[in-house]
Amino acid sequence: MNNDNPNIIFNPLISSIQKVVLYETRSRLYLVGSNNRETRFRLLTIDRLALNRLSIEENANEFNNLEIRRFVSSLTGSPKVTSAYGVLGFVRFLEGYYLILVTKRKCCAHIGMHLVYTIKDTVMVRVNEVTSQRPPHPHEERYKRIFQNIDLRSNFYFSYSYDLTRTLQYNESAPRYVGTKLNLERDEPLPDWNTLTNNVAQAHERVDYAFRSVSRKRFVWNAYLLQPMEGIMHKDWLLEVTHGYVSQSCISIFGRHVNVCLIARRSSRFAGTRFLKRGANFKGDVANEVETEQIVSDRQRLCAFTQMRGSVPSHWSQDISKMVPKPPIQLDICDPYAQTPSRHFERLLFHYGSPLIMLNLVKKRERRKHESIISKELQNSIKYLNQFLPPQHRMKHIHFDMARQSRLSGGNVMEQLAVHAANIIQMTGMFYKAHRGSELSFQTGIVRTNCVDCLDRTNSAQFAIGKCALGNQLERLGFLKSAKLEFDSDCVTMLEHLYEEHGDTLALQYGGSQLVHRIKTYRKTAAWASQGNDVMQTLSRYYSNTFSDTEKQQSINLFLGLYKPKLNQPIWELQTDYDMHNAFVPSTSSASITDWVRHKVRECLPFPCADKNKLVKELFRVHSNGLEMIDAYSNYHQSFKWTDLSEHIEFEISQLAARYMPTYRTNYSPFQRQIQPSRKARQNPSMTGQSSTGSMNSNSSSSNEGEDSSSDEDLSASFAEKESKQTETAEPVPFTLASMLPSMQQVYGCTISPPPKQSMAIYKNYVQMGKLSSGGAQPTQTAVAQREQEHAKMMRGITLRSLSDYGTDSYLSVQPPTVPAKSLLIYAEYCKTPRNFNAVPKLEESDLLYRYVQQL
Repeated sequence: MNNDNPNIIFNPLISSIQKVVLYETRSRLYLVGSNNRETRFRLLTIDRLALNRLSIEENANEFNNLEIRRFVSSLTGSPKVTSAYGVLGFVRFLEGYYLILVTKRKCCAHIGMHLVYTIKDTVMVRVNEVTSQRPPHPHEERYKRIFQNIDLRSNFYFSYSYDLTRTLQYNESAPRYVGTKLNLERDEPLPDWNTLTNNVAQAHERVDYAFRSVSRKRFVWNAYLLQPMEGIMHKDWLLEVTHGYVSQSCISIFGRHVNVCLIARRSSRFAGTRFLKRGANFKGDVANEVETEQIVSDRQRLCAFTQMRGSVPSHWSQDISKMVPKPPIQLDICDPYAQTPSRHFERLLFHYGSPLIMLNLVKKRERRKHESIISKELQNSIKYLNQFLPPQHRMKHIHFDMARQSRLSGGNVMEQLAVHAANIIQMTGMFYKAHRGSELSFQTGIVRTNCVDCLDRTNSAQFAIGKCALGNQLERLGFLKSAKLEFDSDCVTMLEHLYEEHGDTLALQYGGSQLVHRIKTYRKTAAWASQGNDVMQTLSRYYSNTFSDTEKQQSINLFLGLYKPKLNQPIWELQTDYDMHNAFVPSTSSASITDWVRHKVRECLPFPCADKNKLVKELFRVHSNGLEMIDAYSNYHQSFKWTDLSEHIEFEISQLAARYMPTYRTNYSPFQRQIQPSRKARQNPSMTGQSSTGSMNSNSSSSNEGEDSSSDEDLSASFAEKESKQTETAEPVPFTLASMLPSMQQVYGCTISPPPKQSMAIYKNYVQMGKLSSGGAQPTQTAVAQREQEHAKMMRGITLRSLSDYGTDSYLSVQPPTVPAKSLLIYAEYCKTPRNFNAVPKLEESDLLYRYVQQL
């Protein structure tokens, strides 16, 4: 976006500090940061004798390898050494600061040539040395324990070259503003890149720019820890981490690997646990807000689709004073003009464009009003705010009572969601980028899915949308003729596995347990044994919400800096944290409340205003694309480093596909169903893992969906009857060699047949010649004469001629043969033939290859 000129390239800056060594003495801390090759070094000095304050000095010069070795050797004593991969920041409780370092990491994904790492271990180092004789404050250690309840070793991610807080579409957009503070109404943007000449010598000369991105602070979880470092240290020291879920797998399409990466970014605003954070605050920040991006790439092209989940943007809560599994829902504040939802939706329009599609999975029909309270509130807010939007940009509201449809549709919930998903993707589109200079396509708008908790039903609905998006992505990349994907195929099984892990991770972070209702539950393919798992997860979630959520909420408030430790009022004595998350700031704008979308945002619609007005910290021109600061190729392919193959990200991702591949198969397409028909012939449900009732009891016994006006008995009986009919009609297929292996005609297009008589006669003559040339057993005169007579008889119709005359050639010297001019001409034409082995095959060639492999 903002740049259709193929000659202008924007490269993100790669951090020059990817390794850190801490030298710890009694009076000072020395942080030595280096690049990946350890050829450039920077030095930080931290004074440990400064009482209750942070004194940091950075040497403005860069050091080479020899200079930094001289400095380390000059340190007196034997300093304690700690190796790390980045600095997460500094934190202070009551007495002095602590330094937090990343000591272990693991590469978990790659986007193009940008590596993404997950944190595996951290360490906290005391900065300020205790000089007085008085004992430490008794609350210091307790605050430290509460802070360390945030397990940085799970689900925290970072990258040295890629901005994980932004979508791929934003990162690929061209910069329009430079600076950390931006006012879209007054500031002048950069010139149009499409018409800029760049003062180059040639018209089509390539121009490279380097930029430092401005991260989206909403998704930066260590922003508070980095505050003491900002403005003092070089920007490469600031390692920003995100929280959520990142995983990558691959699809093997007839030997060609296509990577699928799933990135979930959890918002740090209004963050907390399930019952303690509901609805939204006055700024429009909603609870359990997660942006999920699905990126598909084949190493040359990228295609991305973004969706999100979040609580209903209103002031509502649940009374947790009563120890019941489902506390009643209540509206806390009346908002007749929908000011809180308007702030939330205006931010979505700014970052994602229009249309905004609300997929509401909350119940609508209930005997006792429970979920329908917030469903009606959301619907009224959308209806009111749509009055002040142009018709083509109005928000769309799709109500889908997933719990009711699961009971009434007989297992067709995913099919009904697929219809909605196809319409949603048709309205929003997807981001697509191929090689330099090719046409781009953009996603305009976003689908926002919610239920009450935004956990179980929401994750299944997001999988249905992601499945439809994956089909469209593969179709756009040229691997499919139709965007429809079949369940139980390798491709969909891989995606289902990703979304199951995605849902489990987010449910543990917000609800305290894994998913209760999974994708298989709504597909009616869950095993009987899953009922026990559902019950255990429900009990685990109930226990976590009742006994441990308060302590987890305190840890989150302390980690994010929403609460700063005080001597007179410790955090564990506070009755509520309402003021921390719901600071009411009166609006100073003179605009009417009906004018809830800014003018700059409206004029950019349907495109995202954030993408069209991209902001960067730094932007400068570079005269070589091989510089270390922008050379993503060298940063990805670390040829200078010994790497175990099993630890390489490409090898690890390629092995993930083997988990979903059966041990025997005849159809190698990842888009065809791989379930054998003979598997349905087993009559014992416990053997097949499929319930005779279609796992209906699993959906109702452990359900926290609430009461409904419908019953399960009729559906259970009909589903059992349907299963019994399928079992009766299925007949066991005998296992034979012909049924298990394809024939030679199917594989090679030919078959074995006896040779004709003429060929056999020639072969007999050839064998007879071998016998004559081998000689007899008895060297008698009679035998020699007889052999010569037989040889003369055989040679009457055979003429042997030498193929070549080697003359006087020997093992000492050989005269090379003379190549005819015609042969030289043929070889010269062959050398001129263009060969591009990395070219994308045409759809017709892929179809021909597919039909051939189908016959294997």
